[in-house]
Amino acid sequence: GINAEYMGTPNHTTTNMSKIEFVDIPKVSSLDGVLLGIGNPLLDISAEVPSSFLEKYGVTLNNAILAEDKHLPIYEDMIKDFKVDYVAGGATQNSIRAAQWMLQHSGATGYIGCIGKDHFGQELRKVAESDGLTVHYLEDEKVPTGTCAVLIHEKERSLIANLGAANHYKIDHLKTDAIRKIWEKASFVYSSGFFLTVSPPSLMMLAEYVAANNKVLAINLAAPFINLFFKEPLTQALRYADFVFGNESEAQAFGEGQGFEDKSPQAVALKLAGWEKVNTKRPRIAVITQGADPTIVACQGKVELIPVPALCKSEILDTNGAGDAFVGGFLSQLVQGKDLATCVAAGSYCAQVVLRLSGAATPKTKPTFQ
Repeated sequence: GINAEYMGTPNHTTTNMSKIEFVDIPKVSSLDGVLLGIGNPLLDISAEVPSSFLEKYGVTLNNAILAEDKHLPIYEDMIKDFKVDYVAGGATQNSIRAAQWMLQHSGATGYIGCIGKDHFGQELRKVAESDGLTVHYLEDEKVPTGTCAVLIHEKERSLIANLGAANHYKIDHLKTDAIRKIWEKASFVYSSGFFLTVSPPSLMMLAEYVAANNKVLAINLAAPFINLFFKEPLTQALRYADFVFGNESEAQAFGEGQGFEDKSPQAVALKLAGWEKVNTKRPRIAVITQGADPTIVACQGKVELIPVPALCKSEILDTNGAGDAFVGGFLSQLVQGKDLATCVAAGSYCAQVVLRLSGAATPKTKPTFQ
């Protein structure tokens, strides 16, 4: 999940001792191919827009939706009326790029998804690879690469995704020998809930493999609509998840979708953590971010609130990709066997780096996280 008011400073010391401890996280001898993402690769088309433009298309800030017919002219409109930036996007790909940046180990991460055989697809590949990501794209010859309109208004963002080729990912690609080698090598697999609109069977195939081999699956609540209209595939995936991430609005939507009486982020985090789990060797951990407010971590009936370092609002360029970066930072430490406090601190650090940049880009400089 992405969040509207991420704040904090690079001073990532955590004061409280962590009560929640990781159990049975795989120890890896090499970081090669350790983390794999599967999701919807999109090219973000980003621009600062006035509120009248948001009203014209009937969209709200701090939300993410799939494009309907009425939204389709938006992409041309943006290019015509505003100065646009093209940035490699898609929530899962953003997180994996952030993890790769934090790890600074060539080939540590991989990513699977479907693009078109077109200019945007080449652009996506170029950007991802320049970030050090190893991409394993399925290419669809008939459908254009997916795009996402990122409307920035007063530092907040609204996302409208036209999935295009991303919507055509096929499980057959996962079953090829070349790709099977990739996911069998990974010890940690991550997918944002957005992929559940595309190919639940692909995610379930990976989920079953991960559970059977005591590897780690992390998923994300992604956006309110996933929690309300894709409940069935989401709760199926949740049964296999060792980690579930989200922000407060997504947690509330999950609570609404499930008909919980208490839809507060803490209550929902506890429910997510306690949801039925296929691999019982380790308990599930739910991590709910709340912008500048403390990050909620829940596990086995326990809740911990971890403060977010302060960040001056004037330093924030826009919130696009901050929640994705949080997950990337968190996973970058998890794969190295670090503890919860370190993972959350790295998540906040990474989110704040992205908040200071336009879009979900990762910086060209090396991370200073200690």
